[in-house]
Amino acid sequence: MSGYAQYKNRVKISERHGAREWVVERVSLLLLMPLGVWAASSAFTLAGADYDTAAAWFASTLNAVLLGVTAVVLLGYISLAWKVIIEDYIHRPGNKALLIGLSNLIFLVLAAVSVFFITRLALGSAPLPAGFGA
Repeated sequence: MSGYAQYKNRVKISERHGAREWVVERVSLLLLMPLGVWAASSAFTLAGADYDTAAAWFASTLNAVLLGVTAVVLLGYISLAWKVIIEDYIHRPGNKALLIGLSNLIFLVLAAVSVFFITRLALGSAPLPAGFGA
């Protein structure tokens, strides 16, 4: 196809950009279903637990990896959802591109920070550097 949009009966013909995103959304959702059940059961297990029990839970490699995967997949899924919302309701191309880029950056930073803190907890480090926070 050329760089120009093509139309049939005054309706823009799909350029197949959405097919990959559709597959990514479905695969993400399929991954999130069992991960969500695991995360909910883990949260119920840890509810009311003392610090040592929670620290031991995070120290488990399996728990840390599953939690990291859950965070990354969930934030990726939410990022795609926001992209669709922006594409549907923002009509100026410059604003649309800026907002999509900004939302992608925000979710990328959130995913990186999530993995960073999950890794710190898994390695037995304090959740925040000493002297930072309360």
